[in-house]
Amino acid sequence: MSKKIYIDREALSTLALVQEGLLRPVDGLMDRKTAEEVNRTKLYKGHSFPFAFILAPKGRRNEDVLKSLEPGERVELIVDDEPVGWIDTEEVFEIDPQARVEEIYGTQNPSHPGVQATMKRLGRYAISGNYRVEYPSLRRIKEQIATAKERIGAKQTSALMMAARPLHRAHERLIRTTLDRSDLVVIFLFKPYREDSTLPYELRYRSMEYFVKNYLPANRVIIVPLEYTYIFAGYNEVILDALVAQNFGCDELVIGQNHAGLGSFYDKNRIQSVFDHIQGFSIQIHTAPEYAYCDICRTLVSSRTCPHGEHHHISYHADSILELLKKGLLPPAVLIRKELSAMILAHLFPRRFENLEKIYYDLMPGSGLLENQSEEDFYIKLMKLYQTTSLK
Repeated sequence: MSKKIYIDREALSTLALVQEGLLRPVDGLMDRKTAEEVNRTKLYKGHSFPFAFILAPKGRRNEDVLKSLEPGERVELIVDDEPVGWIDTEEVFEIDPQARVEEIYGTQNPSHPGVQATMKRLGRYAISGNYRVEYPSLRRIKEQIATAKERIGAKQTSALMMAARPLHRAHERLIRTTLDRSDLVVIFLFKPYREDSTLPYELRYRSMEYFVKNYLPANRVIIVPLEYTYIFAGYNEVILDALVAQNFGCDELVIGQNHAGLGSFYDKNRIQSVFDHIQGFSIQIHTAPEYAYCDICRTLVSSRTCPHGEHHHISYHADSILELLKKGLLPPAVLIRKELSAMILAHLFPRRFENLEKIYYDLMPGSGLLENQSEEDFYIKLMKLYQTTSLK
C-alpha cells in the first residue's frame, strides 16, 4: 500500500499554479538549501520571488508519513479522500511555521486572519521532489486566454486583478481606460478559498459579466477566475499578481494606486513602489490613478486631472458601498449601477417582500398586462423612481 499525504484544495490549487508554469521561473517544490536561499535573498534564478515555495501539510498522520519517507519513494496526494496526484520524494526537512507565516504575511500576529488560517494548516515538515497533480481548470484558462488573443490578433493584452466586492463605477472606469490602450483585457476575478456568503464568486462573476456584455465590446474582454490561495496574501500580493499575469500571456498589469502590497512612497521627489526594486519581470506595470466623482465636474475624475478639492469628491470605497447593500439600502446610481445593486439585494434579501406584486403594481408604471416580476425587476424600477427629478 502506497503512503499518503492529505492536503486541502487550496494546497492543490497552489501546486497546480507551479505545475502549469504560472509562477515561472519557480518550477517545483524547493529543497531546504534552495528554500533558505530564496527566503534570504528574495530571488530565485535571478527573478524576484518573495518566499520559498514549499509544501508542509499539518497533521499527526502527515507528519508520521513525512518522517518515514526515503529519497526516491513515491507518496500519494489525497484531497477529500480522493487521490489527486503524487510526489517522488527528494528531501524531507523541518521548517519553522512561525518564520514561514512571517515570510508570507509580514507578521506573526495571531490576530491577523491570514496568520490564523495558515497556522491551522501548516506543519513542521516540508517535502521536496518532482510531483504531478490533476487540476485541469488552470489549463483551460490558459487556453481560453490564448484563444481570445488569437481570435482578435491581439498585440497588446492587459490584465486587471479585481475582487469587485461590489463592482462600482470607478472599477468600470478603470476597465474602460485599460481597454482604450489594449487590444484585449483579461479580468482576473478573485476567487478566494475562505469566501464569505455576502458576495460569493458566482454573484460577482454575474455582475462583471452583465457589465461586459452590455456596456463593452465583449469580444475584447474575458473574465477568468483567479483562485486566490494563501500565497497571494499580504505585501507579496502585487509581485505574485504580476508574475501570474505575465505567465498567463499578458503584456501589462494595471493596478490602482491603493492596490495591496504596492507600497507606493516618495523618494527623491519621485513616486516609487515595489516594482522599482524587483528583478526579472518582462511585464509592464501601469499604476492607474484613484477615481472619484466630482460634484462640480459632474463626472468621474482622477486627482491628476481635477482641479477641485477633495471636499467636492465622492469616493468609491467598496466596503462602504457594500455596507449600504448589507443594510438593504439601494446605493445611488452614481456609485454603482442599479442593475448590479438589484442583483446583490435580491441575493442578500431573498423573498424580502411578502406582497411584492401588490407593491409593484401599486407604485410602478406598467403596460397594464399582468407580468411575473422578480425582486431584481422591482429594485430596478424603484431606482428609476429615485432618479425622477421633476419634483424637488
